[in-house]
Amino acid sequence: MNTESEIREAIDALRDTTANTQELYREACALLFFRYGITPTANKLYHFVRKGSMSAPSEALARFWEELREKSRVRIEHPDLPDTLKAAAGELVGRLWNDAQAAAHENLSAFRQEADARVAAAEAATRRLEHDWQAANDELEHLHEALDRASERNLSLERAVAAERAEKEALARELSAARQQHQALEVELSAARKDFASELEKQRDALRREEDRHEAAEKRALLEIDRERTTTAKAQKELAQLRQTNADLVLRQRDELGALQQELGDVRQALGAAEGSLIKMREVAEQHLAQMNVMREQLSQRTTEAALLQRELELRDEKINTMAQQMRPVREPSDAHPSTPKPKLRGRKSSPDAAAGPVTTTPGPKAR
Repeated sequence: MNTESEIREAIDALRDTTANTQELYREACALLFFRYGITPTANKLYHFVRKGSMSAPSEALARFWEELREKSRVRIEHPDLPDTLKAAAGELVGRLWNDAQAAAHENLSAFRQEADARVAAAEAATRRLEHDWQAANDELEHLHEALDRASERNLSLERAVAAERAEKEALARELSAARQQHQALEVELSAARKDFASELEKQRDALRREEDRHEAAEKRALLEIDRERTTTAKAQKELAQLRQTNADLVLRQRDELGALQQELGDVRQALGAAEGSLIKMREVAEQHLAQMNVMREQLSQRTTEAALLQRELELRDEKINTMAQQMRPVREPSDAHPSTPKPKLRGRKSSPDAAAGPVTTTPGPKAR
């Protein structure tokens, strides 16, 4: 704040307390002269007060100087002193008063300079504080910007975490579906095993019944006719070959079942270690089902072959019975005439098996 602003503030304060225009101008003269050491003029007074006409500050200024001269004049009233001594003493006191007033003005100037220096220092400190405050505000703005960037980064990280969480939940749902499908495949495989075991047991029962039937037929053939031994031996050989083939098929099926079980264990381990191989497991399961279907077809083919063999044995039994019936009338004359030679059979008819050759079986494709 400069001197003119201080003067305006002081005069505004005087305007609030003084209503008379002349009194206001007189107080303004005293304020300028005594407080600030400024010689008052009419223009300066009107510049600061701005009240009344232009003659009002001139009148107030003349009255101020008159009062100041009256107050500065010293009168020495003593009845014993002559007039010349009184005048000289008055002049001496006036000079002393003027000197004192000049010294006071000098001290006031020094005080003003010191006050101005303090005000300048305070203003410099204020400017420094304003600069520091501006720097603090800039730093605060930078901190706000950094906080905004950190908030945006935190928000992006939260969004990324939410996306990963959703992806994890989707993977968990896919894993649950894969486990359910795997359980369904295990149930289907267990049902297939049961079907295979039941069909295998039926085949074994059929083979046992066929063996019993064949042994009975063989005994009857050995007792009834000796010439059918070769055919019976051949049938036994074919039956043994069929048994061996069936045994090999059973062993092969057991091996394939063991391989399937091993593969199933590997698939389970692979499913636990790498859940992403679900598609490959589905393909392997489909291959297994296809192989089981092939095995079922082979088992059906073996059943058909066994039925054909059973039919062939029945035909042979009928043939043997027919030949035995044909041989009975011939044996009776031979008992009456022992010397008559036995009629020779022209030739043995070729059996369907002999014409068709040995039955060969093609093993089905081995399960992977």
